[in-house]
Parts: sequence; C-alpha cells; structure tokens
Amino acid sequence: MTTTDDTVYNGMPASDLGEQGWERPWSGPNGGQCVETKQLADGRVALRQSTDPAGPALIYTPEEIGAFVRGVKQGMADHLTRDTAAHLLKGTR
Repeated sequence: MTTTDDTVYNGMPASDLGEQGWERPWSGPNGGQCVETKQLADGRVALRQSTDPAGPALIYTPEEIGAFVRGVKQGMADHLTRDTAAHLLKGTR
C-alpha cells in the first residue's frame, strides 16, 4: 500500500493501512495479545493491538521508535513491568 503524509495519521483505523506487512516482533506467552508493527513506505512505523486489528494505529517516526527502543534497552521502562510482575507473583492483578 502506498501512503502519503496526509492520509496516514496517528489514531487512524489500522485496517486502512492494509493487512499485509504486519509483524509481531514481541510475541510471547501472553495469550495472543501482541503488539504488531508495520514499516510504512515513508519510513514511519505503525503499531496496533493484535486483538483489535481494525482498531487505532499509532504512527511513529523512525526517530521516535529509535528513542523508545534505546530507552527500553537502558531500563527506562522497567517500572512499567515491576508492579505487574509483583501482582503475578502474588496471584492478583
């Protein structure tokens, strides 16, 4: 699918980006709830929830995705999973 800046926007229906090219780079043992990514023709990256493929797509520039990945690798998102892990160990959520 060929896209232009004025037709691709943050929050657009992911189904408008087509069904081809979506990947699950972070798939794991989470009951099928995965984040899917799609590299767009202009270099941006779209993200969608695998359980809602027609739902909203979040659109990021290569620089934004790069900053996110670097931050995760540096531990800047560890606090997002700390409470979840504690709840799982206690059997609550």
